[in-house]
Amino acid sequence: MAKTIVQEFTKGLWDEIPPFRLVLGLCPVLAVTKTVANGVGMGVAATFVLVCSNLLVSMLRNVIPSQVRVPCFIIIIATFVVVVELVMQAVAYPLFLQLGIFIPLIVVNCIILGRAEAFASKNPPVPSIADGLGIGVGFTIALGFLAGIREAFGAGTISIPFSDTVIQLFGASYEPFTFMVEAPGAFVCLGLVLALMNLAGE
Repeated sequence: MAKTIVQEFTKGLWDEIPPFRLVLGLCPVLAVTKTVANGVGMGVAATFVLVCSNLLVSMLRNVIPSQVRVPCFIIIIATFVVVVELVMQAVAYPLFLQLGIFIPLIVVNCIILGRAEAFASKNPPVPSIADGLGIGVGFTIALGFLAGIREAFGAGTISIPFSDTVIQLFGASYEPFTFMVEAPGAFVCLGLVLALMNLAGE
């Protein structure tokens, strides 16, 4: 049992890491990874929703009729998204303002709904928690990594999550490569990381 739980957790850190292996949830990935602080903040919010929704879907999997399972999953996910939104407004309001509409859009994030449908609705609570936590941590790492590349080259800085600290990397003479923090730069950066991961997996 313990081995299974470890496997369910660790698969989300490489084998099924979103968005690089599970190419899902690209909208927030491309939109919020201009800074590390925003990327990690979105990842933590999505992880909370993933874990809680996976747990509740798993607990109710024998109660929810299959004909209405997707609307029920969306209601469960939306409930936890509202919790995240209210908590973020209370304790991390500047981050909430930065992430904006992408917090409520977690409701329709394909990763979260996909894990509820593909895993939590078919498995007991403990493996479902491990699955949600692993995928969520992997998603947070991926967002932080992608945001780190984009912010470092696009602004010459690294912002520390959940603080106002911004580290200058290259000094005052650095000319930022602003393409990296624009939408096309997000696509290019994501494509390069996907290519490197594919090479590493061969």
